[in-house]
Amino acid sequence: MANLIVDEGNTLCKIAVMKESEVLCEVATPQFDIEQAAKLILEFAVEQAVVTSTRGGAEPICAALRSKIGRVLHFTSQTEVPIAIDYTSRQTLGADRIAAAVGVVCGMGVKDALVVDMGSAITFDVVEDGVFKGGNISLGVAMRFKALHDYTAALPLCEATELKDTFGTTTREAVEQGVMQGIMHEIDGYVGRVSDADAKKCIIFCGGDAKYFVNRIKNAIFAGRKLMFTGLNLILDYNVSKDNI
Repeated sequence: MANLIVDEGNTLCKIAVMKESEVLCEVATPQFDIEQAAKLILEFAVEQAVVTSTRGGAEPICAALRSKIGRVLHFTSQTEVPIAIDYTSRQTLGADRIAAAVGVVCGMGVKDALVVDMGSAITFDVVEDGVFKGGNISLGVAMRFKALHDYTAALPLCEATELKDTFGTTTREAVEQGVMQGIMHEIDGYVGRVSDADAKKCIIFCGGDAKYFVNRIKNAIFAGRKLMFTGLNLILDYNVSKDNI
């Protein structure tokens, strides 16, 4: 049985079709397209789906999908998941952070990890003994560039670029490397902190901007989009098995 995974983020709506642990197909568009989803449902004989959204738009997507297939799970921070969550304000915990942790623990079989998710925001989340323990949230790459441009009179709007180990010799280079190297130092700080506490803790990167930084961290694992898809797929199967849909 194939599952449809819909992950509506701040920038893109990602859709994947998964069967067990394999991603059969994935697409990314600015907005959810029910016609596109319907084609995937027919092509892969999808019978159930999971939807999560950081934009607050999950319910209309769920309603549209329910007209095509029987079982649709709206995944929120309150949905049952196959790992323990040790977080004081779970009602405000991002579902994407939970899904990534489930992907790490249940999908990758890693019980102790620092998960660095580099999307619109950067999250640094800790998993210990298979339990989500919490983490920190920081500005994402694009957000930092936009803030420098919007809150100053003369600094240019720049974009993510390759890291260099030098100082900028133009204002554009100074902004580009200031942001990119600043994030790298931030990551180094978190990695050093968790590694000092537990040398066996895995460092796992995901998210669209991770590609700029992952090769700078020794023994880091780049999980890419599949980590989120895997986590959401496991959460869907878990809730189907408990008849929660």
